[in-house]
Amino acid sequence: MARNIHLFPENAPLLRAVFFLFLLFPLRPISASQHDYHRALHMSILFFEGQRSGRLPPDQRVKWRRDSALHDGATSGVDLTGGYYDAGDNVKFGFPMAFTTTMLSWSIIDFGKNMGPELKYAIKAVKWGTDYLLKATAKPGVVYVQVGDAFSDHNCWERPEDMDTLRTAYKIDVSHPGSDVAGETAAALAAASIVFRSRDPRYSRLLLSRAIEVFEFADRHRGAYSSSLHHVVCPFYCDVNGYQDELLWGAAWLHKASRRREYREYILRNEIVLHAGDTINEFGWDNKHAGINVLISKEVLMGKADYFESFKQNADGFICSILPGISHPQVQYSPGGLIFKAGGSNMQHVTSLSFLLLAYSNYVSHANKVVPCGSRSASPNLLRQLAKHQVDYILGDNPVGMSYMVGYGARYPQRIHHRGSSLPSVQAYPAHIGCKAGSQYFLSPNPNPNVHVGAVVGGPNVTDAFPDSRPYFQESEPTTYINAPLVGLLAYFSAHY
Repeated sequence: MARNIHLFPENAPLLRAVFFLFLLFPLRPISASQHDYHRALHMSILFFEGQRSGRLPPDQRVKWRRDSALHDGATSGVDLTGGYYDAGDNVKFGFPMAFTTTMLSWSIIDFGKNMGPELKYAIKAVKWGTDYLLKATAKPGVVYVQVGDAFSDHNCWERPEDMDTLRTAYKIDVSHPGSDVAGETAAALAAASIVFRSRDPRYSRLLLSRAIEVFEFADRHRGAYSSSLHHVVCPFYCDVNGYQDELLWGAAWLHKASRRREYREYILRNEIVLHAGDTINEFGWDNKHAGINVLISKEVLMGKADYFESFKQNADGFICSILPGISHPQVQYSPGGLIFKAGGSNMQHVTSLSFLLLAYSNYVSHANKVVPCGSRSASPNLLRQLAKHQVDYILGDNPVGMSYMVGYGARYPQRIHHRGSSLPSVQAYPAHIGCKAGSQYFLSPNPNPNVHVGAVVGGPNVTDAFPDSRPYFQESEPTTYINAPLVGLLAYFSAHY
């Protein structure tokens, strides 16, 4: 519920915007810098090459990485090589990987025109994800959702090139459903089919066809994968929010990709049943509610889908729930103005919510509208400036003067929680480094020998303090799903500022 405060009347949007933005800096002023958003965009995409699993291509640009996990899936008689390591470990978690792929695709769909020469690398990043997801969904009625035993992996500090931990492949099927991860996988494949529609029509058709199959499986055999595979995926990527949002999310992307009436009808029929309006101030790998409503609202604002009006109302409610001064109690702002939500790896919330702010600001702006927040309203420019402030904070406009993107700026994290970055590269040290032999590097106070350019770490706490230390993984570990939405944000700002 919005706090009971007095804001400026609706006929003073500029004053109101200034007032909101002033609330971002309640304790100390921060001098803004002129950022090189294009350079940051380049770095944010390059990061994904450092997260690659499998056989690396000849045009690999991150040279401290080598081939890894070349036998993934072999014990199950399938090829599950490729894909991404989600963070600083060596496990391939399907749920966050699929969300990463969806958000990279959405970044290209909305902001690809702003990417310039970086667009081809963003497209390659999507395809590295979708090529793996196609392998993981090759058998009808089965989705492989994880490769690697997380407990075994997390007990070691090894380079991915050296790992000798268990590479068990885990799957969901008719008897062990996982509508959440299957729904997100369908969304990723459908969104990517739009990216490749004109660039590679044959590949696009394959992605869409597979998305339809996977969604049908997710919907027909309902259940949470953290129930079917609780001992495997929890506490790492437990679905605590339920699978209902992923079904709507998958349907929304299939509607956008295929334009089939059946998906529009599915969304309308299941809006209430699948709780489209729940936990509206959340968006991330586990909770798609805000994303569903923003994505669908574009059609309403374009005047093409009045029957989706309730989704626009939900999207408006989401925007109002994160505005400083009237935000939901679960959404805080640090003294330096950073969005903060309780739990680990806060930057995942910052980049995902900021992406929605920017996307929605564009949809609203093109419709010549504002966002109603009760008796007040928020202009598209206000949403855009709030998103920009979050990006600028990441790039160094913050109380400690640190860029939270590795390699960007004069000061950035040196000891990120990342095995490959913190251990000497195979080129520098060809000998095998075993499970426990890597502990000395984990505990070392020295900077990581391999600079993981573009990696955005979990970030500071609610007081803007940041421990640049590997053991503080919630603050110092990068993830693919932090970077994926950031790609779209940086693309836009590189073209407009």
